[in-house]
Formats: sequence, C-alpha cells, structure tokens
Amino acid sequence: MARHNPSADAFKKWQDGFADAPTDPKWQKWDCEIQLAVGEYNRHLAATPGYLPLDWLTIKGMIWVESGAAHSEWNRRVMQIGVEGDPGLASLLSGSEGGELIMPPNLKSRLTVGSVRTIPADNIRAGIGFLLMRHARFEFRNTPSADRQTYTVPVKPGDSLNKIARNNGTTVETLKRLNPGATVLRPGQTLSYEKASIQKTIAGWKSMNSISIADLYNGGGDATYARKLDFVAGLIRNTGAVACAQ
Repeated sequence: MARHNPSADAFKKWQDGFADAPTDPKWQKWDCEIQLAVGEYNRHLAATPGYLPLDWLTIKGMIWVESGAAHSEWNRRVMQIGVEGDPGLASLLSGSEGGELIMPPNLKSRLTVGSVRTIPADNIRAGIGFLLMRHARFEFRNTPSADRQTYTVPVKPGDSLNKIARNNGTTVETLKRLNPGATVLRPGQTLSYEKASIQKTIAGWKSMNSISIADLYNGGGDATYARKLDFVAGLIRNTGAVACAQ
C-alpha cells in the first residue's frame, strides 16, 4: 500500500488554486505597478558593481506565491512584507542594514510602516527593496569627500592617527596614503590630509534564483517556497502580460 504523503497533498491543493491564473485578468492586476517599481530600482542600482537588472516577472511570481488573487491580502500587503511578526520591513527601513543604499531616493521618504502595510504599491516597492537588500554584498570603504582640497594639521602630544582622523573629518587610510613616512608620530610634525569617511557601500551581488529567494526573502519559513516559485514561473511564462503605459 502506498504511504499517504500529507505534504504532497498540501502542495497539490496549493497548485489547484492557480487553475484560473493564466486566463483570469485579476491575476494580472499588479503587472504595471510591478514593472514601474522594478524599473525604479533597476535605474537606481544600475551603476553598482555586478548588478544584473531585476526581471519584473520574478516579482510577479513572488506575489503569486506570497498572496495570489484569492488571498485576503491581494489588495493590501501583496508581498506580505510588514505583516505581524515579520522583521523584514523594520530591517529595510532601519537605515543600518543597507536599505538606505538599495532604495531609490524618492522611496526613502515615501515608504513608511503605515504605507507599506496599507498601500499595495508601497508594499510591492518595500518587498523589492528587501529582496535586493538581502541579495546585496555590503562592505565599508574609505570614501573621499567631494571637497578634494588638501589640508595640514600639526601633531600634538598624545596624538595618534585615529585621533587626528576623528578630529579632522578624515580617515586613517587617507592619512597613511598622504603621509607614507609617518609611521611614528612626533609632536610638531605636520601631516597632510583630505576630507574622507568610512561608509557602507554595495560591493557586489549574490546570484538570485528561486532557492536564494526562498532563503533570503522567505527566510526558510516555507520548505516548498522555491518549488512554488518554479511552479508559478511556468504558468507566468504562458500568460500574456498586461500592456502598460510607458
């Protein structure tokens, strides 16, 4: 006798919920909003090292998995970011995990906890931002100021490169570059410096696929998430997209 597999039954039941997706217009409701939002992020991040433009169909697939046209959140939190107990929105908006580098400037003031939880267009943008933030590789780098003038500072008793850098708006790396012989500091010595700071930057990107999305966006909460994404991707490829105004 074949062993009953409840998980297989649950996945089959979930699949059955998409029976009308390729032909029912309500499943295409967010196509234009997704394309608009993805375009905003792609333009903003185009110059970052190794960035590959995000395919809007990836986000459409995620929305179908996260909610779907029959879900109670289809007209509100379509990407499920900002739901109770989900830390993703706080991470994106915290300003300490890289979201400030990922989001286009206009979204930094637009996206709030309240707007993301109630406005579908903002939920989509927050979801995309969190997805990209989790796929970005960040590092701290020495960053020159727009003021490229060279200044000088006298060394005082008790000074160190760290102290001089902190007090003069520069970095140890900059001081070492401009003063290669200053291995030992002596009072009365004069050091050159330029304004600089250590800032978080986007250094590169992790590969994005259904497995990485399941891990980095869903957080492993649904063991079948990657499988679901692959399933809806096949449906979406056979579904015509809505014609959106440019």
